[in-house]
Amino acid sequence: MTSLPLAGHPSGRAQAIDPSLDLEDEIARLKKERNAIVLAHYYQDGDIQDVADVVGDSLQLAQAAAKTKADVICFAGVHFMAETAKILNPHKAVVLPDLTAGCSLADGCPPDAFAAWIQKHTVNGEKPIVVSYINCSAEVKALSDYIVTSSNAEKIVAQIPEGKKILFAPDKNLGAFIEKKLGRKMEMWQGSCIVHETFSEKKLVQLKERHPGAPILAHPECEPVVLKMADYIGSTTGILKTALARPEKEIIVVTEAGILHALEKAAAEAGIEKTFIPAPPMASCACNECPHMKKNTLEKVYLALRDMQPEITMPAELMTRALAPIEKMLALS
Repeated sequence: MTSLPLAGHPSGRAQAIDPSLDLEDEIARLKKERNAIVLAHYYQDGDIQDVADVVGDSLQLAQAAAKTKADVICFAGVHFMAETAKILNPHKAVVLPDLTAGCSLADGCPPDAFAAWIQKHTVNGEKPIVVSYINCSAEVKALSDYIVTSSNAEKIVAQIPEGKKILFAPDKNLGAFIEKKLGRKMEMWQGSCIVHETFSEKKLVQLKERHPGAPILAHPECEPVVLKMADYIGSTTGILKTALARPEKEIIVVTEAGILHALEKAAAEAGIEKTFIPAPPMASCACNECPHMKKNTLEKVYLALRDMQPEITMPAELMTRALAPIEKMLALS
């Protein structure tokens, strides 16, 4: 037996794993025994994506969580995603491989400060329409009128009646992108993603010079100066579909590097020859990888299913309030 230090596990102790175990087989066995499903975001490591029942972006995973018949959901993503799955399934067990897998956008939007911000923009008792990106805490969702993802934000904001004041949180870059596309003025919470804000315009220009025929596909969480260079701007799912559909053999991808596994796998399955080039960050580092997403490992997925921990729990009243704007999002999507 060997012990793995497991950050984020509620026991705070190393968990024993027999080194002779085939983790893929063990995960498959536990899924069957527990009637469990593994949901994984595109930004997870490839070995986790390969054992998942559903791999997708935030919208796809919320939709999968909403309709699953499984008794247990193991969410290989970050905390706000697992919270969303729990809100949609209050009577099911939802486990997160690493409880400390957070999100800079969610962390940068504290509920108390968010509530004060809404109050600041409430004039003569008329509360503005509050639109929150899904990358936020359950408490922030509960204070929101609509939840959106990068896949559906444009569609949902477009349906809000003209003349209504809109607050958009927590991602200022996604908000600015939607504001520009729709010509709709919105007040922005000044949050950003630590991964997407690190992409460098200078390095992207240099990359384009080396690959002049390669289109640039970018996520709207990127800074506006980077988005100006993009041939396509969209969600991770949109990037994947566009990359496969375009005729060019080389594609420059400006989002978290975990998507490359899904892109390469999808291209191989379709029999398409493509080279996917990750955009470099400003520094000479792995800053184009989300440090929170990468806290999850195959070992932790196995342990979460084996031990049914760490489990996501929230007060019932909070889940009820947070559910309403999530259900609006799913209905409008």
